[in-house]
Amino acid sequence: MRLRLTTCVWGAVIAVMVVVAKQCEEVCDNEPDGPCKQDPRAVYSEAIHSDTVSYEQLKEMMATGILQLFDVRNPDEFEEGYIPGATNIPLDDLEDAFRMDPDQFRQHYGVSMPGKSDCDFILHCQRGRRSLTALEIVQHLGYFRARHYAGGYSEWAQLEAQ
Repeated sequence: MRLRLTTCVWGAVIAVMVVVAKQCEEVCDNEPDGPCKQDPRAVYSEAIHSDTVSYEQLKEMMATGILQLFDVRNPDEFEEGYIPGATNIPLDDLEDAFRMDPDQFRQHYGVSMPGKSDCDFILHCQRGRRSLTALEIVQHLGYFRARHYAGGYSEWAQLEAQ
């Protein structure tokens, strides 16, 4: 069952990538100085992942107090600044962390381990690349409702400074 779901999801991802690539090629052919200089991954990354949380959505979740936020950056990055309430679990440690039993997880990280069906489970990093990898890891472990904040700490810090 999981294999079929994964195959369907990847099929949809590939279909979106093909459509966006064709649209980009059409624009590029007509406007040589247009958006073609942009990294194509930036064009379709937001469209592919419906399990992405925006800055506004994250702020709303924080206001309700119902949020499990995990920062997958390295500890030195985390120490330089973090989103309030975030727990640091570096990407390299993530899979092992979410394979722990809940008591070990709480003892090691100081917070409750998310449930596999929790929808208030958000991952983030600096700019969204590592958190997307982290999302794939935890979804592979059965946390299918987990999401990631694609803007990451960079967007957070920028918007909070305004």
